[in-house]
Amino acid sequence: MPELVLQLTRAGFLALLWLFVLVALRVVRSDLYAASGLRAVLPGGGRVTARSGRSRTPRQLIVTQGPLAGTRITLDARPILIGRADDSTLKLDDDYASTRHARISRQGEEWYVEDLGSTNGTYLDRAKVTGPTRVPLGAPVRIGKTVIELRS
Repeated sequence: MPELVLQLTRAGFLALLWLFVLVALRVVRSDLYAASGLRAVLPGGGRVTARSGRSRTPRQLIVTQGPLAGTRITLDARPILIGRADDSTLKLDDDYASTRHARISRQGEEWYVEDLGSTNGTYLDRAKVTGPTRVPLGAPVRIGKTVIELRS
């Protein structure tokens, strides 16, 4: 009987070890998949239209809270990538931010925030972002310890 218990314990330990390896590979695969999906072309992202006398269109992305507070990024037709990756537009040094955390992109005249499968989530005005969500002017977007806003 003790020999059977020892063999079952060994088999259980081996199964747990393989489960850990498979979960680790899944995490690495999801990070690589998110990195390759960044070059997708968004509808309406290639056009820039100029309007005179309109002050309600966002022109800047401003970091209002966090280690990069005061940072300003001028908005144009290109999407803004946010995360810990070196090629991010807004590179965060935050334990709560993923490598490819979020993207803020223009679709028509509106700006949208999209979570890129981050671990800790992206929040727009205390609501968790689950898909592309329109970002109103001045609404706080929280990514880890960093809060950003679109301003005119």
